Parts: sequence; C-alpha cells; structure tokens
Amino acid sequence: MTSGSRLRALVEARRGVLLPGAANALAARIIEDLGFEVAYITGAGVTNTWFGMPDLGFIGLSEVAAHTAAIRDAVEIPLIVDADTGFGNALNVRHTVRTLERAGANAIQLEDQAMPKRCGHFSGKAIIEAPEMINKIKAAVDARHDDNFLIMARTDSRAVLGFDAAVDRSNAYREAGADIIFLEAPESVDELRRLPQVIAAPQIVNLVVGGKTPILPTAEFTEMGFALILYANVALQGAIAGMTAALGSLK
Repeated sequence: MTSGSRLRALVEARRGVLLPGAANALAARIIEDLGFEVAYITGAGVTNTWFGMPDLGFIGLSEVAAHTAAIRDAVEIPLIVDADTGFGNALNVRHTVRTLERAGANAIQLEDQAMPKRCGHFSGKAIIEAPEMINKIKAAVDARHDDNFLIMARTDSRAVLGFDAAVDRSNAYREAGADIIFLEAPESVDELRRLPQVIAAPQIVNLVVGGKTPILPTAEFTEMGFALILYANVALQGAIAGMTAALGSLK
C-alpha cells in the first residue's frame, strides 16, 4: 500500500489513531521510530521552531512546503499537513494542494478562520462565511491528483457561532467533498460524544494541554468513534522542557 492508501484506511477505520505533531524532520523520525502510524506537520510548531513566534499566521506556503519535503525524505509514514486557511482564496487553495502534494503530503487541513488566524484554542477568532469555505474545499478536491490525498476541513465556528452552527458547517463541508471533519475546540464531554452522532464523516479531535476540549483517555475517544486523536504540540513542549532543563544546568 502507498502512504496515501494507508492513511485512507486508517481514517475510514475510525479506531482512534494517535496523531502526534512534528515541527521538523527530527521529531518526525522519532515519531516513526516509536511506532506511530501517522504524523501531523503542525503549523504552530513550524512557526515556533523556525521563527520563534506564536501561531498567528506568520508562515506561508513556501515554509510549509519546505518542511513537508524535508519530513517526507526522513520518514515513510503518512503525513497530514496543517495548511492553515489555504493561504488565500479558492485559487490559492488549488496552488496549495498541488504544491503540498508534490512535496509529499498525504492530506492537508484547511480551516475557515479569517486572516490573521489564531491557534484554535485561543479566544478572539474570526471566521469566513460558509460559502467561501465550501468553495475552498471544492477547489482542493478538484486540485488533487491522487484520490487518496485527503482533504481535512476544520471549522473554528464553535467559539464564534456555537456548537449547533459548527455542526451545520461541518456537514456542509463534508457534502462539499471533505474527507475528514475537524470541529475545533468542543467544550464539554457531552459535545464530544455528540459529534460522531451528528456528523456523518470521519473526525479528528484536537487535544491541547490547558485548552478548551476535555482530555480523556484514548480508549474513550475510540469508543466514541473518532478516527484521529491529535496531540499537535506534545513533542515540542517536551523538547522545550528538555532544552530548558539542560541549558539551565549548563548555565
């Protein structure tokens, strides 16, 4: 099987696959060596490690593509790439898909935030209108060469419009062709349990230490029916803690 077909099979099985984030090729090598089945190239992590800046939309397509190509050369496991808002309108999304598919991505994540975007668990986000996001998803689907290149549609509307509106958007994005749905930052266990019941698509849950979504045991998310369980910045947080301890000792 190709890495793309392996990823599609993992997603469609909906068995709660752990998805660690990689900010660079070294992290991806460790993720693969430890036996994880897929890695997530995190936009926040790339921004933090390359520029030393917060996740506020500072990186562009060229930086993401360069990291994707380097990581693809380092590992064989499937790669899901955080493509933020697609770096523009539907035409830009088409270019983003072509570029990242060539670089070695097996899936990309597109979100419906307005620029400048913010981390999904931060307050003060703004979102674009649903029809604009739907056009981006359709452009992404049309642009891919490999049918196993997956499109993940993320909505940040839970924080802006409420849970029910976010569900409506998610279903509209699925109808537009998204392979995976990412409803960002549900705020209770009840909302988490409802998601697989009200959205007829494979879904991802994003767990952030100190974030808005309750962190539960992996087995509970698997039982609920989530396809992927994302810990985007655990590796980076651990690296920062390790560097701080080592350098503090040296100082």
